[in-house]
Amino acid sequence: MTIDPLLHRIVAAQPYPLLFATISGAHLYGFPSPDSDFDLRGVHVLPLEKVVGLEATDETVQDERIIEGLEMDIVSHDARKFFSLLLKKNGYVLEQLYSPLIVKTTPEHEELKSVGRTGLITKHHSHHYFGFAETQWKLFLKESPRRVKPLLYVYRVLLTGIHLMRTGEIEANLVTLNETFQLPYIGDLVARKLAGPEQSTLAEADIAFHEAEYERLRGQLQVAHEASQLPEVPAEAVRLALNDLLVRVRTRGLGDKHG
Repeated sequence: MTIDPLLHRIVAAQPYPLLFATISGAHLYGFPSPDSDFDLRGVHVLPLEKVVGLEATDETVQDERIIEGLEMDIVSHDARKFFSLLLKKNGYVLEQLYSPLIVKTTPEHEELKSVGRTGLITKHHSHHYFGFAETQWKLFLKESPRRVKPLLYVYRVLLTGIHLMRTGEIEANLVTLNETFQLPYIGDLVARKLAGPEQSTLAEADIAFHEAEYERLRGQLQVAHEASQLPEVPAEAVRLALNDLLVRVRTRGLGDKHG
C-alpha cells in the first residue's frame, strides 16, 4: 500500500511528538472497501509538565472527522499508557506496533519493536483473540441482513491468534494469513467486501457453514494456545527496557524520520 502524502501532513499536525503512527483497521487487515475510513493509530510523548502534576491530561488523543476528503479515525496514546497496554494481553496495541503500514517512525519505534520480540508476547494473548472473535460473531448473527464485514473480522482475528500462538509473530492481514491456512472461502468473502454494499451480505443458507467454521477455528486456537511455547507472562527484562525507553523519550525527546 502506498501511503497517501495527506496522511503524512495529518501526522505532522498532531498536537504532540509521535513515537510512531501506523494504519490499522480494514487497510491493515487486507480488505478495505472503497469507502473505508483510515484508522490511524500512534504513540505520542507528552511533555513533562503534562505528566508531573496530580492529573495527567491527554493520555489519549482522539480525532474522528473528514480531513481534505479522507475520512479519518485518529487515536494515539501517550507512551506511558501505550507501554502499560503492551504489558497486558492486548492484541490491538501489538498490531498497531507491528503494522507494516507505517506513516511515521522514529529510532525509538524500531527499538520498541525490538524490545517486543524479546519476551513481550505471551500465550495468554490468545484470550484477546478469543474475545474479539466472539464479539464479532455475535454482531454478525444479530444483524439482518447479515454482512460480510463482521464475518471477515471473525476469521481475521482467529487466524491472527492461531498464527501468533504458533509462531510468536503478529500478522494481521487476512489475505496474507490465508496463504498459510488456505481456507477456500476467504477469497470470495474478501471480494464481496471490496465490491461494496450491494455484494456484502450473505444468504441465510451460508450461516450454518460459517458457524461450523467459527467453532472449528476456535478449537484450533485453543489447541494452539495449549501447545504454545510462548511465556506465561512478559519477561522482567522487557518491563525494565520499556521503563528505560519511557524515561529517555520523556526527558530527551525523540529521533525523527518518516515511514
